[in-house]
Amino acid sequence: MRLYFKYDMSKAYKVILGEQFDKLGIPYTFIAFGEVEVAPGINNEQIIKLSEALNVYGIDLIESQKNILIQKIKDAIIELVYRDEKLSNSKVSSYLAKKLNHSYGYLSNLFSELTFSSIENYIIIQKIERAKQLITTEEITFSEIAWRLNYSSVAHFSAQFKNVTGLTPTAFQRIIKKRREISKAD
Repeated sequence: MRLYFKYDMSKAYKVILGEQFDKLGIPYTFIAFGEVEVAPGINNEQIIKLSEALNVYGIDLIESQKNILIQKIKDAIIELVYRDEKLSNSKVSSYLAKKLNHSYGYLSNLFSELTFSSIENYIIIQKIERAKQLITTEEITFSEIAWRLNYSSVAHFSAQFKNVTGLTPTAFQRIIKKRREISKAD
């Protein structure tokens, strides 16, 4: 039997981090997605233990300022794409520049330099991941998904989905339904 899950990444992240900080007795405050303020006086041993405990969950402690900024860019994009409501019509470039207090040109160059990909490509990948999640967990149409993720049309959404995944949204949906039918039969 297979179980399927729908989850809130932000909540999962807060629960995992909170449990680990509490276990180590480190006072903390969540600042933003991917950013936590800890009380002064945390020692290196506690940081090492925290880092090791979080690595089990695929969460890494980032220390380089440039890598911190890259992670903030990624977190801001994920936060934007995974909101429950419709993806904003405003330019992502303006959103990132305002949120991170840097020019978009600087952010874009840094992102490309360190990740060997563009911010635009990262946004597309996140939108397609969100679309896959919506297809597998919600009973909404492709038109609704296209609208929610701010695509100009269902055709544009479908073309981008196929370009990234190699499948049309319909083929992806059929595969998911078939897998569920097979697992129910087991």
